Amino acid sequence: MNAQKIGLSIILPIYNDAKAVGQFLPQLLAFTAQLAMQSEIIMIDDGSKDNIVETYQQNLMLKPSNTTLRLIQFSRNFGKEAALTAGLTESRGELVSMMDADGQHPIAILAQMLTAIESNNVDVVAAVQESRENESTLARLLKKSFYCFMQDTHRYHLTPNAGDFRLMRRKVVDAILQLPERQRFMKGLYAWVGFSTLFIPFQADIRQAGKSKFNYISLFELALVGITSFSQRPLRWISRIGMIISLIAIIYGIYIVFDTLIFGKDLAGWPTLAAGIMFSTGLQLICLGLIGEYIGRIYEEVKQRPLYLINQEWDSSEPQ
Repeated sequence: MNAQKIGLSIILPIYNDAKAVGQFLPQLLAFTAQLAMQSEIIMIDDGSKDNIVETYQQNLMLKPSNTTLRLIQFSRNFGKEAALTAGLTESRGELVSMMDADGQHPIAILAQMLTAIESNNVDVVAAVQESRENESTLARLLKKSFYCFMQDTHRYHLTPNAGDFRLMRRKVVDAILQLPERQRFMKGLYAWVGFSTLFIPFQADIRQAGKSKFNYISLFELALVGITSFSQRPLRWISRIGMIISLIAIIYGIYIVFDTLIFGKDLAGWPTLAAGIMFSTGLQLICLGLIGEYIGRIYEEVKQRPLYLINQEWDSSEPQ
């Protein structure tokens, strides 16, 4: 292992992006070559099916003397949150950055982060995407609604459009790694640990190759994990909705008694009964499903399975 003190660790989570990495990695290596510190680039292969190992080996000859290039290969796909956690765990730098391996996170912004974290004396510099013109109106609306729902201004604040592209000091990384949960919503964890944070705007570059792995289904699943692993608000809403429906039912029941006994009106039973049963049954199933999601999270946590499994590792500072 390299005995020299590492100043900067750059984490690249990768999933079937060998072609994009092949174009982006030489640019990143050229950037670290200009830094007056030892650096390491940690590539986390999240169960890719392409030739990412070959891409790693081809770029070894481009590696400058002040940079260590590492590749950690999972035994299967465990998800981006697990890949980010693995990168943070394996990082050795006093400063740690996370970037997308597809080239959409500009290296020029990383350079600004390095300057900003020292000149502003903050613990975290996070990049906030200024515009998402390439996304549909529906996608932007859903993301905005999600961030509004997840806010807890008394304890933390989730900054919209601030993702994993950030630079953190070692103490922040150590704090995040102290959080043991397996259902990891990284954007929430960044906010939960706190520390002084500076946000800088950026515009994402066009992907250098391939296409995004995220679609509406995967984004919905990520949002569901975030909500059920990071917020108890839906459970509180269930209780409140139940109390409101019970109150309405009591008031309606009193109205029926008075309307029938005092005014002698007949009660039209079947339509009202059928609609009431269908509504209450549907609502109960929704509530049970939501509660089931929370129980499922508990089930995953108590099993204490590892967040990821490593199949093989390559490190340019060690003899192969």
